[in-house]
Amino acid sequence: MKLTIKVDPDLCIGAASCVTIAPDTFELNNENKAEVLDHGQAPDGPQYERTVEVTEEEKEIMIMAAQSCPTLAILIFDESGHQLYPEV
Repeated sequence: MKLTIKVDPDLCIGAASCVTIAPDTFELNNENKAEVLDHGQAPDGPQYERTVEVTEEEKEIMIMAAQSCPTLAILIFDESGHQLYPEV
């Protein structure tokens, strides 16, 4: 399955809880903002949105990482564009 992961850099405060939970998906950049990785592969320049192929287990980890964000800066969408987190 594919998920689209978005980080709002204006909301991100660099708490790095997402990096701790999902280090293959998130890393902090030079501005202390979370960026989205593709299975550990760093993006070219700031990448605040990425669509990645994931397993069910990886999906759960990404949602836990998003839930750990104190500012709700991480949004996760399924293949049909339905927002999985935060729930609307």
